[in-house]
Amino acid sequence: MQCELCGAPIHGPSKTVQIEGAELCVCVRCAKYGTEVQQSRRGGAPVYRAGKPVASTPQPRRRPRDVFDLIEGEIVDDYSTRIRTAREMKGWSTQDLAHEIKEREVLIKKIEKGDLIPEDAVRKKIERALEIKLVDSSVDEAESRSSGRVTTTIGDVISFKKIRK
Repeated sequence: MQCELCGAPIHGPSKTVQIEGAELCVCVRCAKYGTEVQQSRRGGAPVYRAGKPVASTPQPRRRPRDVFDLIEGEIVDDYSTRIRTAREMKGWSTQDLAHEIKEREVLIKKIEKGDLIPEDAVRKKIERALEIKLVDSSVDEAESRSSGRVTTTIGDVISFKKIRK
């Protein structure tokens, strides 16, 4: 067996190390260039330390966090003016709003200037406190465009037939 790093023949037990994200089977001299892995993922053979096999516990793999999973909808373009007008309609100062949602006044001022887009948690607090909507979602648009008439769909007909049986 040859060392995958230096190419020298490996005499005795080999070491499995991780270097720059890759797992390599290396000699004892080259093991210092990476971090030792408990068990090789390729063959499942145990890695030896000081002549004794080492039992490993498999690490659970976490799903990478995707920011787009957390987005509920797009924030409206005029969010700063909506916040300011709603705050003024209630007769609150920026300090009053900040106290109400338990955030700093500087944050409220930056959001009202349009310098900062509020994070989802802050946006929800502002919406709750001022009783406004700052997210533009396709569901809201579809509801506002409808004329208010109720129309029968195929799904309604199918559910009626299931009820009659």
